[in-house]
Amino acid sequence: MSKSMARVRRALEDAGITPDIRETDGARTAQEAADAVGCGLDQIVKSIIFQGHDSGQCLLFLTAGGNQVDAAKASALAGEALDRADAAAVRAQTGFAIGGVSPVGHLNPIRAWADPRLLEFDEIWAAAGTPRHVFPLKSADLARLSDAQVADFTT
Repeated sequence: MSKSMARVRRALEDAGITPDIRETDGARTAQEAADAVGCGLDQIVKSIIFQGHDSGQCLLFLTAGGNQVDAAKASALAGEALDRADAAAVRAQTGFAIGGVSPVGHLNPIRAWADPRLLEFDEIWAAAGTPRHVFPLKSADLARLSDAQVADFTT
């Protein structure tokens, strides 16, 4: 088991959740993940990392698979202009590679926001630390586990 996936497993166990991590043929995109587990596109949690333009701080936006982050709304929540974080910044902050960023198990604490669309489902699916592994989660647990504020930041 990779170190990244082990961190996700440990974070879930520490939160009292029995991990059900599943390997797929590939879940780099939300559609691939949805196809792999047989759920709707919006039941996939996309972990989008931005970096504060002035602060350089990484920020996590957890959005439903079919939604896009609205840059102006996200910037307003963050209190500064945002840039897309590059792969090196994502790995340094979270410990995950792009395509496998989980909402839990990060190397370092990160400010996070969650898309209210995700709360419309009983069960959602998120990356488990690699581009090929996912896990189901009750949507009601997402904000608590990721310490995310539920807010409107999508188009």
